[in-house]
Amino acid sequence: MLDSILLITYLSALVISFIVLYKKHKHVNKEAGIKNYLTSICFYLGSLIGFSAYWFDLAGIISMLLMLFFLFLGAYFTKYLQPQK
Repeated sequence: MLDSILLITYLSALVISFIVLYKKHKHVNKEAGIKNYLTSICFYLGSLIGFSAYWFDLAGIISMLLMLFFLFLGAYFTKYLQPQK
């Protein structure tokens, strides 16, 4: 029961944050392309790996290293974010 509530909450938060991210970046610099989304994609992938490791009981060194890798990669790609107006 608790796992189902956790899954529904996680997926709904993920979908809502995708929608908000898309609406925020829709009017930002079109010529930058996917560079605007790289930080968010890396953070989403790290979150997805962490949740799937919990869900499938695969929490170990590989999943932790992958989450750390995507965290550092997302931090590196913050240089491509557009400044807020």
